[in-house]
Amino acid sequence: QVQLVESGGGTVQAGGSLRLSCAASRSISSINDMGWYRQAPGKERELVAVILTGAGAGGRALHADSVKGRFTISRDNAKNTVYLQMNTLKPEDTAVYYCNAGETVDGSVRNYWGQGTQVTVSS
Repeated sequence: QVQLVESGGGTVQAGGSLRLSCAASRSISSINDMGWYRQAPGKERELVAVILTGAGAGGRALHADSVKGRFTISRDNAKNTVYLQMNTLKPEDTAVYYCNAGETVDGSVRNYWGQGTQVTVSS
């Protein structure tokens, strides 16, 4: 089991910045990957960014086209924390942002989710 706690959400004007944090309850070096998803009202949850967190994985990251060049996912394995730096925010970035962790246990992938943090971008 992994418990995930997000923080850093809030309300910001368009063009502003926020940094989200996701703290895991145990070492993320034993977790395959961690990512950020978001869900806006009336829409499906979508992937924002994901980063490999396993030991020796190299920290490769992937960002959705809609956030490339504006958002950056990063990790700090020593703190068991993953971050999402969000710059040049737009009103369409308004959503609940969820942290996700995926690990392989006995050949099966398990996914864990945080409780979500609200990000609101005003125009």
